[in-house]
Amino acid sequence: VVKPVFLYGSVMFSFLIAILIGSCLLALPISAADGKAVPYIDALFTSTTSICVTGLVTVPTISTWSVFGQIVILILIQIGGLGVVTLSTYILMLLGQKIGLKQRILLEDALNLDTMAGLIKFIKKVFMGTLCIEGIGALLYMLVFVPEMGWKGIWMSVFHSVSAFCNAGMDIMADNSLCDYVTNPVINGVTSALIILGGIGYIVW
Repeated sequence: VVKPVFLYGSVMFSFLIAILIGSCLLALPISAADGKAVPYIDALFTSTTSICVTGLVTVPTISTWSVFGQIVILILIQIGGLGVVTLSTYILMLLGQKIGLKQRILLEDALNLDTMAGLIKFIKKVFMGTLCIEGIGALLYMLVFVPEMGWKGIWMSVFHSVSAFCNAGMDIMADNSLCDYVTNPVINGVTSALIILGGIGYIVW
């Protein structure tokens, strides 16, 4: 059975819109660490790599982006990890909107499912599972980061938990990434576990 072309077009269009919105936000002066707007091409690349969770960057994440910029990047990573279609559907569910047949078919295709049976329950489990695992990961990171950095360690823990789980490959620790923690069993263990859990995918869960 050949799926309608509009399904694939809708997924691609959703990603394009998310990338463009993210790039516009990252191109604002408030997103830059020094208050000077980052060149749009770098903002566009960062938005794309965040949504597509590739881990490739054209500028150092820690020294280029302000806290606002880092928050935008984190949101883009989470959107990319969950999927634009999945996230938009869940938001509609929270708003009490009815999920129509077209949206269900789109979800089935985006999630590579063989059936629409139990689709809405599956979406709920995906979000609850994601929130639970990322939350646990952040709490474990805090055991190391909070004693070292104080309140800043909380943000560090949340960012790296989401980034690791979504396999984004981006960090806000230092220009040498997590190299300073190469012998730390907590950081290495938590990061590895999050990458594996996120990498095997929701279907396997």
